[in-house]
Formats: sequence, C-alpha cells, structure tokens
Amino acid sequence: MSALPDPDGRRWLLALHSSSESLGVGLQRLGAAAPERLETFPLGRSLSNGLFECLESVLPASAWPRLGRLAVATGPGGFTGTRLTVVLARTLAQQLALPLDGISSFRLMARRLLTGSQPPGDGPFWLLQELPRRGVVAGLYGADPGQPGGIAELEAPRLHRDSGALAPYPILPALVQLPEDVIQLLGIGAANAAEGQDAPWQPVLPLYPTSPVEALPC
Repeated sequence: MSALPDPDGRRWLLALHSSSESLGVGLQRLGAAAPERLETFPLGRSLSNGLFECLESVLPASAWPRLGRLAVATGPGGFTGTRLTVVLARTLAQQLALPLDGISSFRLMARRLLTGSQPPGDGPFWLLQELPRRGVVAGLYGADPGQPGGIAELEAPRLHRDSGALAPYPILPALVQLPEDVIQLLGIGAANAAEGQDAPWQPVLPLYPTSPVEALPC
C-alpha cells in the first residue's frame, strides 16, 4: 500500500485499541469530523507478531512523520495486548515528538453508551467486568460537557471484591466493541487537539486493576 495522499499537508490522528482479543486502528485528519480509516484485526494471541503489519496496512511507516497526535486505549484489558500497543504508542510519541492521549477502555465504552440511541440516563453509572475468582473491575462515569469528549471518569477502573459496594448508581456491563470504541478514541483525541491540550507520553501507562502483589480488596 502506498502512502496516503495528503495534498493539503494536514496531519493525522492515529488511534490504537487492543484491550480485547482484537486490535482496532483508526486514522483521522486533525480538524476533520469523521475517521478516514477504521480497521479491526482479530489477532488474539498473535498480536505481538502482527501489530506492525496491521498498523502499516492502515498507515505505512513512510507516512508516520505526517502524524500530528496519537491516542491509545490503556485498558483494562489483556496484559500482553494492552502493554504492546501502549508501548508502541509511547515509542512513536517519543520518537516523533507527538502528544499522546491515553484513555481507559472503560471511558471509551461510557462515551459510546452516552452518545448512543439509548443512553443510560442522566446521572453517573458504573461499568463492570467480572473476573473469575478475583472479584469485579468497575469504573464510574458521567456526562460532562466541560471536558473534551463530553465524558468524565469519576472513578477509574479498579478491583472490587463484589458489586455490593457500587450502589447507588446503575451498573452496566463493560463490553468492548470495535470499531465503535476506536471512533470514541478518535473523538476524544480530536477534542483534546482542538482544545490545544498538552499530552506528554511519559504518564501514559497500561491500566492493570489486578496485581500479583496485592490482596483482594476487603
């Protein structure tokens, strides 16, 4: 595939999402209202071998200097998949001196739900993922027009023993949907770019709610 034409010299926003069994890649011109490319690759455990090839099928390496901003889903997700994509995004941001937005996969789900045809209501709501024999991972979200992307992460995803402590707000299942969640990632990245928000790559790290050195919450 040849480099994408860019006659106006406009730069690109690249989004990477691998918090599920599939890799999602999105490409959008900064300042545009809709994505230029959206691709989903069901790589599963072969992500480490196919990541670069899939990325280059969307945007060849020769065109990476045309990037103007990056966005990556930081999880929760599989340890290997999330880590590899975040490391790639951090490396590109460092080498190309680009801003990097790291957004939790739960926040992307919440924005999709809030902007969908059946939003979950006016108040905050929990997104919850059950972990066999470990407990539940849950994050709290709500609409906030004052933030780029219009969504507030009121409590970042973390491990709970069960869902009993999550009242009084509604609880919804945390389910990744691609490419829809890549569209949300591009939307938040584009909103941050329009606001002129700085986004250093150094603080962007994978989100691991479970840890082998921590006990279950009481």
